[in-house]
Amino acid sequence: MCLGVPGEVVEMDGDTVLVDVGGTRRRASLMLLDAEGVELTPGDYVIVHAGFAIQKVDEQAALETLRLMKDIS
Repeated sequence: MCLGVPGEVVEMDGDTVLVDVGGTRRRASLMLLDAEGVELTPGDYVIVHAGFAIQKVDEQAALETLRLMKDIS
């Protein structure tokens, strides 16, 4: 099973971002994110899977998903 998790963009550095997922920070590549039309700034949320940001998501949906994940762990 594959799992993509929402993470908050903390820093941006070229084609990588530093994301915070529930207090854990990891680098993620933007190479799989459709860069055309997608603008990211610190504070935005992305779905991260296998070290890649694959989709920008709205903050409310990201926080709800993180809450649900915390409830089942």
